[in-house]
Amino acid sequence: MMPLQEGIVYGPVRSRRLGQSLGINILPGNVKLCTFNCSYCQYGWTRTGAQHPRGVGDVWPSPSSIAKAVGLRLRRALASGEAVHRLTLAGNGEPTLHPEFPEVVSRLRALRDAVQKGLPIAVLSNSSTLDRPEVVRALDRLDERYMKLDAGETALLRRVNAATMSVDQVVEGLRRLKDVVVQSMFVRDRLGRIDNAGDVAVAAWIGALARIQPLRVQVYSIDRAPAWPYLQAVPAHRLEEIARRARAAGIHADVFTAPAGNGSVMEHGSPVLSRSR
Repeated sequence: MMPLQEGIVYGPVRSRRLGQSLGINILPGNVKLCTFNCSYCQYGWTRTGAQHPRGVGDVWPSPSSIAKAVGLRLRRALASGEAVHRLTLAGNGEPTLHPEFPEVVSRLRALRDAVQKGLPIAVLSNSSTLDRPEVVRALDRLDERYMKLDAGETALLRRVNAATMSVDQVVEGLRRLKDVVVQSMFVRDRLGRIDNAGDVAVAAWIGALARIQPLRVQVYSIDRAPAWPYLQAVPAHRLEEIARRARAAGIHADVFTAPAGNGSVMEHGSPVLSRSR
């Protein structure tokens, strides 16, 4: 398992997709908080009772402390000539769970404009909180939204992600956002319990994408030890087949794989691009 982030800022993390991405963990340090409990999560399983922010006794970093930490790190990078191409909200789970997420976004935008105007601010989200209008408005104020959808059928979404919501709810939430990039992790396990890369599963997933109409979709598989130890990576040739089927349906699709012999070159848990059309 990957160790949890202890502080607010980490990296920059090198990525062929996002360049030098400065990670921002706005969740409590050393605690994974997430609405999902994904079988492939590199941080392991979500602990019992840690799927919602209210009632959790962990200390949330304040919007001002988040902006201060990011500002110090960004200024240090600028002073030393270190490249930072993006600020990316990710970290120990689902960033939109922060009780003051809209204010966090406002503070980061103001900080960015003061220190390095034009630097993109991105988010990696599991798409589970889009029923909250304040979250949707805040996400729309970011420059880039990388949102998760791993299945087009509810029962499979629950097996892959342990999601308590339906695919229809996820799809409707994503339709509310502007300029969405969908990220989709394809996995199988040797016990046959989890497989979202088969033909039927892929057809349902493409149907969901057709309803969302994202800017593009990013197709990838695992490259790090997952929470469910029986999971297996889907081969690159199958990922390409899945992407080709998405393209045939009019959806721009990129395939991401880990570079040979260098699995450490990652962006917040996402493999790097190997082929794009």
